[in-house]
Amino acid sequence: MKTNKIKMQIDFLIKRYPKLDICKADIVKAYELLQECYLLRGKLLVVGNGGSAADSEHIVGELMKGFRKTRKLGDEQRKKLIETDMKLGTILAEKLQGALPAISLNGHPSLATAYMNDCDPLLCFAQEVNGYGNKNDVFLGISTSGNSENILYAAVTAKARGMKVIGLTGARESRLSEIADVCIKVPETETYMIQELHLPVYHCLCLMLEERYFGED
Repeated sequence: MKTNKIKMQIDFLIKRYPKLDICKADIVKAYELLQECYLLRGKLLVVGNGGSAADSEHIVGELMKGFRKTRKLGDEQRKKLIETDMKLGTILAEKLQGALPAISLNGHPSLATAYMNDCDPLLCFAQEVNGYGNKNDVFLGISTSGNSENILYAAVTAKARGMKVIGLTGARESRLSEIADVCIKVPETETYMIQELHLPVYHCLCLMLEERYFGED
């Protein structure tokens, strides 16, 4: 039943955006990498530039709290919260939601500006991957061209740390598509049109993951 509901998400995506059918296999592969990451208690590191930086933060928002589902905590976690503090724990047990760990590398301006000023601006995201990244994590680089140097440095760092790398780009082949384990190349070449298709793709991935980890059997 759960597998069918997960499949329904991508089928619904293609129904609404038929041009994304060309990306269907890669979206499924990206989902498989992410669901294995979370199964192994890993996390997602995601980053982009400009509008893609906003997409990076958007993705984290969908994964770290309820998207379409309320994601109520399990009985054991609720019990531990209440045992820790009856008053505060009761509120926490009622209002906290299940989360899929994700960090936007765009969200640390003090670190970013310090590293850019002291070291090398192009390696800022790579430094964050070097600090946060572990073997069971996934790096998601969002680049409409697929050739943004700061994203590429971060992707190489991720691979060197044993992480899986997912690219989200436009239609053209790129350095990111060469480096990535999976690259979802949406079928547009104009920047804003690429970005318009990135959103439904990552929404679909988030919905699939939510169904996998918080859906009913």
